Amino acid sequence: MGKARILVVDDEFHIRDWVAETLRRRNYLVETCEDGHTALEMLAKDEPFDIVITDLRMPKMSGLTLLKTIRERYANMDVLMMTAYGTIADAVTAIKDGAHDFLEKPFPQETLLIRIQKILENRKLRQENYALKRELGAKSQFDAIIGASQIMMDLYEQLQMIAPSKATVLVTGDSGTGKELVAREIHMNSPRRNGPFIKVNCAAMPETLMESELFGHEKGAFTGAIKTVEGRFALANGGTLLLDEISEMGMGMQAKLLRVLQEREFEKLGGRETIKIDIRIVATSNRDLKKEIKEKRFREDLFHRLNVCPIHLPMLAERPDDIPLLATHFLNRYAGEYGKELRGIQDRALEMLMQYSWPGNVRELQHKMERAVIMCNEPLVGPKHLFLDDLDSRPAAAAIQLSDGSAITLKEIEKSAIFRALQFNENNRTKTAEALGISIRTLRNKLREYREEGVNVG
Repeated sequence: MGKARILVVDDEFHIRDWVAETLRRRNYLVETCEDGHTALEMLAKDEPFDIVITDLRMPKMSGLTLLKTIRERYANMDVLMMTAYGTIADAVTAIKDGAHDFLEKPFPQETLLIRIQKILENRKLRQENYALKRELGAKSQFDAIIGASQIMMDLYEQLQMIAPSKATVLVTGDSGTGKELVAREIHMNSPRRNGPFIKVNCAAMPETLMESELFGHEKGAFTGAIKTVEGRFALANGGTLLLDEISEMGMGMQAKLLRVLQEREFEKLGGRETIKIDIRIVATSNRDLKKEIKEKRFREDLFHRLNVCPIHLPMLAERPDDIPLLATHFLNRYAGEYGKELRGIQDRALEMLMQYSWPGNVRELQHKMERAVIMCNEPLVGPKHLFLDDLDSRPAAAAIQLSDGSAITLKEIEKSAIFRALQFNENNRTKTAEALGISIRTLRNKLREYREEGVNVG
């Protein structure tokens, strides 16, 4: 690894200069700026930064806003937050939004240098791990996607074929099924992984602003255009552009988007220069686009342009085998974030999770488990911590009734998921534990339990 490039962002000159000089004396390549807008302009240049150190509270753009923007555009960049007004809430928010670490001013030089060294060591491990996986031809590199059910195994195989290509991808599925997560994983497992990942939320962007946001504008192009602005297409050059919930885009904008996808070029609003781009498009939708086409709300030609590699994500209720794995994964994640010692989930609580209808899919399960961790002051999360107010009318039972009339116990579901994951990862227990979101110790205990029952665990 060469010398690390670090960007220091702080509106206070003496802090900014002190941090920069401290790092330069250790031979880091350091640049500085005084606000988030300038930082984003510097990050958009060709030479990438490894780490951004930013103050939390700044005029024009807060450090948290800068952090969220970096997370959207630069998946591999590490961010270290600092503030003179640190609170537990600030720290939790920053870490949850993707900051690597949090420093409260004033801090000594040695603390800063130790934190930077830890970040760089972590980056090196990530890079070595990725290189090792590529070298070994690991079956699944989509570590952020949790699941061991057959439907998820099929999804992993599909992603492994699609991600390395440059083809446009259309990801469909209900809200909360993980469409954006899948889009990010496609980017991270593609040759464009070191390029930017830019997201456009079509549902949240007014139609009047959409063209400027996508293509940018020149100074004076319209009232209020006081400076030239780069659009999302330009920012995504060399990387991936996510058009999230594209079914919410108006018909007029769809026509302009179609032309860009066909020609791979565009002009800024008020500009005359034609700008060539090299980007990969991933689009998502929670609507049935074929139905939208019939009802004249979506262009058929745009649909065919986007639907080169379609991926449909199942509802959580369609993969009940994965509910214990996901619940345990989120429990471990939030227990770590909130500093709680939790050993697991009670069997009755798991049964309730299995019986719940999950209208909000994986996102709802994530939020339920975060709340459960916050509300639990016992070793195990129990039914009272789940706040499930929409349980099916089925009575509580040790066995779950399936659609074909058969029944399966929670233990059998767990065992099936573990053996599927082992098979998928070629009996590599470390990879299996990571895929299931459990510790290697927990996996060993489960396999010992199955062996004692007379099951051949290999």
